Amino acid sequence: MSDAISFLAPRADVLARRRQIVGDLVDLLPPECLVHEARELVPFETDAFVAYRRVPLAVALPRTTAEVAAVMKYCHRYGIPVVPRGAGTSLSGGAIPQEDAVVIGLSKMNRILEVDYQNRAAVVQAGVTNLNISESVSADGFFYAPDPSSQLACTIGGNIGMNSGGAHCLKYGVTTNNLLGVKMVLTDGTVIELGGKALDAGGYDLLGLVCGHEGQLGIVTEATVRLIAKPEGARPVLFGFDTSEEAGSCVADIIAAGIIPVAIEFMDKPAIEICEAFAHAGYPLDAGALLIVEVEGSEAEMDDTLKSIVEIARRHGVKTIRESQSATEAAQIWKGRKSAFGATGRVADYICMDGTVPLSQLSYVLKKTSEIVDSYGLRVANVFHAGDGNMHPLILFNANDPEDAARAEAAGNDILKLCVDAGGCLTGEHGVGIEKRDLMRHQFSDVDLSQQMAVRAAFDPGWLLNPSKVFPLDGRGAT
Repeated sequence: MSDAISFLAPRADVLARRRQIVGDLVDLLPPECLVHEARELVPFETDAFVAYRRVPLAVALPRTTAEVAAVMKYCHRYGIPVVPRGAGTSLSGGAIPQEDAVVIGLSKMNRILEVDYQNRAAVVQAGVTNLNISESVSADGFFYAPDPSSQLACTIGGNIGMNSGGAHCLKYGVTTNNLLGVKMVLTDGTVIELGGKALDAGGYDLLGLVCGHEGQLGIVTEATVRLIAKPEGARPVLFGFDTSEEAGSCVADIIAAGIIPVAIEFMDKPAIEICEAFAHAGYPLDAGALLIVEVEGSEAEMDDTLKSIVEIARRHGVKTIRESQSATEAAQIWKGRKSAFGATGRVADYICMDGTVPLSQLSYVLKKTSEIVDSYGLRVANVFHAGDGNMHPLILFNANDPEDAARAEAAGNDILKLCVDAGGCLTGEHGVGIEKRDLMRHQFSDVDLSQQMAVRAAFDPGWLLNPSKVFPLDGRGAT
């Protein structure tokens, strides 16, 4: 499996100059901001896509935008590839380095610079964790909406790179809907600012282009994000169904009815059992599929919305309906969902996929996903953001068995192709990275890819930023 996805060959001239490069970086950064000893580089050799590993040439850990710019300017001058890194939680291999690359990690840039309630915005450094933003404004009645399952660890810079979402993105949107501005260092060390606290910025929507760029257009060092007032109340409800198809059809009909809950999360039976064993959240173990539907507002608003949702669920044969009765119970329900990936890791090795499908195709894709995984002799646990069709099948396998691992990767590729063929796309929030890079031609024509690569090359003509990621390795000369 570790040889299945190829990387660009390391630049021989860069490898030959390693000692000189490290010496120059020593002059640019304080000692505590540079890692270059072999054993100290090992923690940076991979991210959460652990099947692939490459030890970088060196790791820079700058504290300021100026230090990022100095390293970028140096690497650009001498043709040294750069791989940006946040917390290393990427599930698509987006932060995996290569032997001739300098990793620029932003973990030391972890300060909240400004909280501006008048404009409902916060300015933060890129290394601030997602959850820390909400925690810093919670006492004043605000929060930051995007909430990936890894929000305790993942950073806002990485969220911007992958346009991350989370359970509550159905109502509040993903990162791009909650990002107002960035400070970014271009490949030659130039520092630019896009957007700001105003609701809209003049000119082309370059901020929209940057959100989701996977570290290929520059390195975001600061972000201005939207703060949202907490709702009057919130109430998660568990809906248990006999089959995944019934649950999927219920989701489609809820959205078709014009009802937009805060969240609709899906678990199939294997996921229910795994998460309940870990979190003891009270999930119905006799259900073949579970929906966690959260509504918010006043008590009257929540009652009215839930009444409509329950009516739809009954038309789809719902067997269990259980409302949380306290803040503690609500927290337990979400603990089970938020812990799904970690809880699954206690049971087996797994690959977490990330395809998106139209809601009308949800039941069909769920059924076909099970058939695909069964055909490879493997198991799957489905847990995902059902409200926006962002699927996360967890394909269980034995990482110590190369053949088992290869089957898991092949099954994942087939599932992603299925999502595209059903009218969806390769990724909802994990990004393309290396995992889906060679599937890009299944989604896009050569003309489409050429146009996208031309935009990328306009920012980075030498393809020094995260060079092995996103786009197929062949055909780049056309840009």
